[in-house]
Amino acid sequence: MRMLHLSTDWQPPSHWTQIQTIDMHTGGEPLRVLLSGLPEMQGRTVLEKRRYFREHYDHLRTGLMFEPRGHADMYGAVISPSEDADFDVFFLHNEGYSTMCGHAIIALTKLVLETGMVIKSGSNPELTINVPAGKVYAQAEMQAGRVQRSYFRNVPSFLYLREQTVEVPGLGRILFDVAYGGAFYAFVEALPLDLDLDAGAYNRLIDLGRRIKYAVMEHFPIRHPFEPDLSFLYGTIFTGPALYPAHHSRNVCIFAEGEVDRSATGSGVSARAALHHAKGELPLGQTITIESITGSTMQVCALEETSFGPYPAVIPEVSGTAAFTGRHTFYFDPEDPFREGFIFR
Repeated sequence: MRMLHLSTDWQPPSHWTQIQTIDMHTGGEPLRVLLSGLPEMQGRTVLEKRRYFREHYDHLRTGLMFEPRGHADMYGAVISPSEDADFDVFFLHNEGYSTMCGHAIIALTKLVLETGMVIKSGSNPELTINVPAGKVYAQAEMQAGRVQRSYFRNVPSFLYLREQTVEVPGLGRILFDVAYGGAFYAFVEALPLDLDLDAGAYNRLIDLGRRIKYAVMEHFPIRHPFEPDLSFLYGTIFTGPALYPAHHSRNVCIFAEGEVDRSATGSGVSARAALHHAKGELPLGQTITIESITGSTMQVCALEETSFGPYPAVIPEVSGTAAFTGRHTFYFDPEDPFREGFIFR
């Protein structure tokens, strides 16, 4: 079949904004990394950069995360040079901006090392990365120039609320914990809700996850020990038995405005490590494997005990794998009525 070819003379008008990205996924969870074409971004720290982007360029977040360029479950990252790390990064989603993202760190480790954005030698190169929640330390298993697996040591993670109950409209009283792994999550057992943790329960997971999140937010203050910008409940994580006996468990994270994490959730399994360690269910150094809604997995262990403000905490180490899915140039035609995107969720 004869193919049609784009004329080599065609170029987008020079006044259109053009954003170049590389798209990846970790365990099925998408990551759109904004590489170039962004307007100048001011700020010295990650939080200052994120705040400036939110105040001046939020239309780029919605334009790249929402339809027609993205979808309700799209996820993004903005990377930039750093004063004291290999790079700074903050994260985008359908509701706004998150504080930490483990699946993104796993993918970004692969991205910067395989593309030469950061030059490191050896078979296990290490990276220092600034995120809104603090500083994380990543490491890669390299083979023939390819990252086979990424690891990261997360920020101190801790159990925030233990075995509390809340009245949830349509569900009654729900037992939950809240733990922090770079973001705050409410953890709820799926079995008492007769809730499956697979793709067939996708819509019900979103519905219950949002209802539980809003109920906890209404009745329980969420306060980060040091940073007001991090003081909010990010999502609900449902936990249950693993599909495969060799794995510890399965969980599904409903975060932001009803987004479903396709991966096991790097900051979520970090919070789980803190939760299980605080309850005496996970000794230091023991690695567990946690499944996601897609069946992909992450591994996590509590490396060491520490403290974080008034909270006993652990330093979790999380690992997983990522893959490239595309390289894109997105155009923003100022005459396009949908240039800032739209969303139905």
